Amino acid sequence: MARIEALHHSLEKPVIHTAADRRRSRFPNVPLHTHEHQEVRFYDDLIKGKTVLINFMYTACQDACPLTTATLVQVQKAFGARVGRDIFMYSLSVDPEHDTPEALGEYAKRFEVQPGWLFLTGVKANIARIRASFGDNPGLEASQSNHLSVIRLGIEPLERRAGYPTWSTPKTIMRYLSWIEPNGQRPDGSNPRIMRD
Repeated sequence: MARIEALHHSLEKPVIHTAADRRRSRFPNVPLHTHEHQEVRFYDDLIKGKTVLINFMYTACQDACPLTTATLVQVQKAFGARVGRDIFMYSLSVDPEHDTPEALGEYAKRFEVQPGWLFLTGVKANIARIRASFGDNPGLEASQSNHLSVIRLGIEPLERRAGYPTWSTPKTIMRYLSWIEPNGQRPDGSNPRIMRD
C-alpha cells in the first residue's frame, strides 16, 4: 500500500524542465578536437548561447565537400569580423578515424580559412552521437551521410534552427541566417517563427 501511495505522489508532481534544460538536452556535450589542437565540448563550448553555421564534411571527399567549403569561405569573407565574434562556423568531420586535427588543419590551410571557423573531429562514438542528434544515421559510411548536402544554421538561445542545401549561394546562406537572427526580417516584413525539432 505504501508503495502505491509513493507511486501516486510521484505521478502528481510534474517534472519541470527549464528552457535551458531543453536546449542542453538537444545536443550531446561530447569532447571534440579542433584543427587548432584544442579540446572543446560540443554543447558548452560551441553551441551554447551562440549563433552557428554548421556543415559536415570529410577531407577525402572529392565532390560535395570541397565545393561546400569554397562556398563557406566566401560566406566567411562576407561576414568579416562577425565570424568568431557573434557568428561561429563549424565543419565537423564524418570520418573521424582518418580526419585527425592535423589533416583538418591542412584542409583548412588549403582553403585559406580564417580564424573563427573551426574544423572538428573526435572519437567515432562521439561523432556518431552528434550525427544522430542532427538526424543522420551514424552507421552510414562518410560518403553516404545525408549531412553532406545540408548546411545547418541555428541560434541556440532562441531555439531557432534551419537547414539549407549546400549548393545555396553565399548570398542566400547569409540572407537565411539574417532571417532567423533576433531582429531579422523576412522578405514579407514578418518576424521569423521559432523552429523547433
